[in-house]
Amino acid sequence: MPFYHDLQKSYPKETESRVIIRFQDCDPFRHLNNSKYFDYFFNAREDRVPQLYGYNTADIYKEFGTGWVIFNHQISYLRPAAVGEWVRIKSSIIHVDHNSIVVEYYMMNDAKTQLKTVLWSKMRYIEANTGKSTDHQEAVFEYLDTIRNKDVDISKTSFEERITQLKEKIIK
Repeated sequence: MPFYHDLQKSYPKETESRVIIRFQDCDPFRHLNNSKYFDYFFNAREDRVPQLYGYNTADIYKEFGTGWVIFNHQISYLRPAAVGEWVRIKSSIIHVDHNSIVVEYYMMNDAKTQLKTVLWSKMRYIEANTGKSTDHQEAVFEYLDTIRNKDVDISKTSFEERITQLKEKIIK
């Protein structure tokens, strides 16, 4: 099925998943291992994107021979996630330009009253055959811009400022 962007459809700007912290992913202190946060974030988004947006990165690769490669992370571990704990993971695209995106992920407790971790992943759009950066196709760019969370402007908001904003939003 070719990549299709329905201009009449309203797409959610954030994904949300509810997951449980597994024993095998925790350190001896029964906290989620720092490296496992990435797995939880990426898996939560990978599970929700096809349901909410009707595509996945494999579809883009099949049609255009392109995909996104992570080249930078910013992460802040604020409070630990513990074994057996249910958490909420939200994610959204917060920046799109001609050849890159930034995806924001954050984890909260199940009641959504406590911010645990925030991650910004910067990704470059790559042509698979050459391994080189390429521009987003017009349809892909328009689609990304449609689902982008326009409430976050990374040109005006630092990572640290965004953490403060999220804390304030969660406390309300």
